[in-house]
Amino acid sequence: MGTTQLESVPEPKYWHLKTVLSDALDSEFTVGEILPNERDLAARFGVARATLRQALEQLELEGRLQRRRGVGTTVAPPRVGVSVGAEQDTWPGATGDAWQPVDSDLGAPPVAVAAILGTGRDEPVHTVRRSRTTHGQPVAAELLYIPSASVPDLTAIDAPCGPARARAVLRELQRLDLERQENAVELGSARADDARELDRLPGAPVLVVTTRYFTASGVAAVSLATYRADTCRLTFGETGGVRIHEDPQRRAS
Repeated sequence: MGTTQLESVPEPKYWHLKTVLSDALDSEFTVGEILPNERDLAARFGVARATLRQALEQLELEGRLQRRRGVGTTVAPPRVGVSVGAEQDTWPGATGDAWQPVDSDLGAPPVAVAAILGTGRDEPVHTVRRSRTTHGQPVAAELLYIPSASVPDLTAIDAPCGPARARAVLRELQRLDLERQENAVELGSARADDARELDRLPGAPVLVVTTRYFTASGVAAVSLATYRADTCRLTFGETGGVRIHEDPQRRAS
């Protein structure tokens, strides 16, 4: 059986240009800096604008560039690590947590979330909204669902809404003894609310990380974190693994 001589296949011109541009991003530009317009870039590198666009699109797919509405093409910040399978289990809001609380309210959760928590479909749970940014840009949004039974003393706290209420819920949650947490990752598309919060167009690729937090009595909280696929990478702990889901579009909504 013959073999394919890959080295004899010429490298596409845009691919070589992508490498040259990537080196330029490392040496000449800083995070958030706006690139020159296509005409100037094409003239600098001596290529057609169509070739330049192909190279820029590839760099955007790889997370090196971002196209921001009303701004232009900017140098993307380093990718955010999404830990999967790490040995250390911690409650949300613990010391070192990169998420920022936004708000919290009490209401019925999505049906899929109620099934995970084991609550009734109409039983209200606390929903904590948090965000994560890097270099001043939004990279992830989270909905954290916590049954009232997990934070029974919250009624005595005088913080009706906003970040103060969210922090109060997280403090009460940390009073519980966390036994373990389980993460699952799915590839999805940004819904309208996700896109608005993450400064992306609806339908943009995202990674949805579902985390279940367990105490001795069962699931005490569920997190649905939506990450911009162009700004994050998966990292694995010593016991981490990858599970491939047959239905990557399925998620609680």
